[in-house]
This record gives sequence, structure tokens and C-alpha cells, in this order.
Amino acid sequence: MCSLSDVDLSRVRHGTRECADALTAVLSSQFELSSFGFFQRSGVQQMLTFFGRTFTKRTDSGQRQTIQHEDYNCHVYRRADGLCGVVAADMDYPQRVAFVFLSKLMEEFGTEFAGRWEGQTEDDGFAGWPNMARAIAEYQDPAKADKITAIQKELEDTTAILHKTIDGVLERGVKLDQLVDKSNDLSNQSKMFYKQARKTNSCCVIC
Repeated sequence: MCSLSDVDLSRVRHGTRECADALTAVLSSQFELSSFGFFQRSGVQQMLTFFGRTFTKRTDSGQRQTIQHEDYNCHVYRRADGLCGVVAADMDYPQRVAFVFLSKLMEEFGTEFAGRWEGQTEDDGFAGWPNMARAIAEYQDPAKADKITAIQKELEDTTAILHKTIDGVLERGVKLDQLVDKSNDLSNQSKMFYKQARKTNSCCVIC
């Protein structure tokens, strides 16, 4: 079974692979966490936000990359204008469909909020944008979504997509545990859960 769990749209200022302290504002996000227990969802959502922000900062302008962590992928696309999108999905979800979905959603967002999102510096400036909920529901079944987007297959043929692990996307010498400790996206409870899960190698966190 394939599934999408999260989609985030962010704005990055002067961020490059070498500048991981780039300013990132999460403009809008949508989560589909029904497969998780009720008491897990808050922590999972926080971890998704953390990973999305972490990967966004480490994606170069014009780049698409897929970053694997455990049984999940984060598909990241950063446009030249600084608008960046992240889709979290399980390993069975087709990469091409994820990037077509992301590109389409970013185009809609950029058009609807042109002249507004570019100056946004705070998180959730466009929270509740209805297109997010509609899109994550529409693309939940990649087989149906693939028929809708079949004419965009040139994305698969012409665009280079990098494949990395978390270690591959982080700067040399930087450890994920260090980023978790410093993150403002995570509560103390989520940080403790992450560390305990790492010790037992049974972390259920997506992305």
C-alpha cells in the first residue's frame, strides 16, 4: 500500500548546501497521519516538520532530491525563486508522481499568492490553504494520480533527481542527534522519544 503522510511548502532565503543556517519559514503544511495512533500523531507531526525544515535548508536552488530514512522517503524540490516543497511518503510511493504532485502544488501556490509569500518570514503564514488538503487526498492513490499527470512524464526524462540518505544530506561532521537537540520544532517529549527510539533502533517516525 502506498501513502502520502505530509506536504510542506517553505520559503528559503540565501540557503545553499553550504549554508545550513538559512532562514526558512514554513508557509503552509498538511498532514495525513491516520495510520498512526492518536497519541503518536503530535510527535510524528513535529518530526515531519523538523525533517522538512532540515532538508529544505540543504537543497540547492533548482534541485530535486529524494532523501531516505528508514522505510520512508522525503521528496524535496526547491525552485530558483526560493519556494521549496517537501513530500513525505512511504517507500512504495512512486517518486515521479511525488515530484509531479509537488511541482503542481507549488505552481498553484506561487500563482495564487504571488507578491505575498516572497516576503513571509513567519511560519504558517498561509496555514489552512485548502489546496493542500485537496491535493494530499487526491494524490493518496498514486495509480489514479498517475493517470491525471501522465502528460507530464517529461519530468522523469529530463530532470535529474538526487538520491541520498540523511547522512548524505548533512554537512560533514554534523550529526542528526545534534540537530534534534537544537530544533525548535520539537518538544522535549518528542526529543526524548527520538533518543529512546534510536537506542532501540525501532523509531516509527516518518521521513
